[in-house]
Amino acid sequence: MYQGFLFDLDGTLVDSLAVVETAWSKWGERHAIPASEILAFIHGKQAITSLRHFLPQADEATLREEFLWLEQLESTTVEGIVPLPGARALLTYLTEQKIPWAIVTSGSLPVAIARFQVLDLPRPAVFITAEQVAKGKPHPDPYLLGAEQLGLAPERCVVVEDAAAGIEAGLAAKCAVIAVNAPADANHLEATYRLRSLTDLTITPGDEGFSF
Repeated sequence: MYQGFLFDLDGTLVDSLAVVETAWSKWGERHAIPASEILAFIHGKQAITSLRHFLPQADEATLREEFLWLEQLESTTVEGIVPLPGARALLTYLTEQKIPWAIVTSGSLPVAIARFQVLDLPRPAVFITAEQVAKGKPHPDPYLLGAEQLGLAPERCVVVEDAAAGIEAGLAAKCAVIAVNAPADANHLEATYRLRSLTDLTITPGDEGFSF
């Protein structure tokens, strides 16, 4: 039996792929880095992690400027972002059943809030963003913090993720992990359960939590 959910946001609850890839491709043009190389690395990771990867010689002031450029573009571009099937209904159900849930995203707060608003739901009490952790996914820190702020042991939490870095983070945090429409590069990770869509998830409440 489990007691709470920890949800990734992009690719798990909302489809923001086009916006993310367009923004990073534009950034790549600024630095003559092929889009294919960038897009093969960035998914599921904090922007600052990706910037350090592609600009290893840059100082912190330069990285900050690049980060703010990306953040401005991504937080003000929401056209085309839509809820993924089953996302709104699932979060509504959890709220009605008083099952605790949190958002745990690699995005910064302005970007995450802009995208979460697409779901047209009240913001949850626990909303973990990149600013709150020193080490982002695939490190376990974001999900450990999410569990802590829900007041739950990580082992009693279910992580819902789409990206390899996030699945790895959830497993490292000792949470159960549901991989939703995960890419091929996540096939080697032993997620607890794999789904094509959140519409396929069935939750059974009980006296001491829930099962799925």
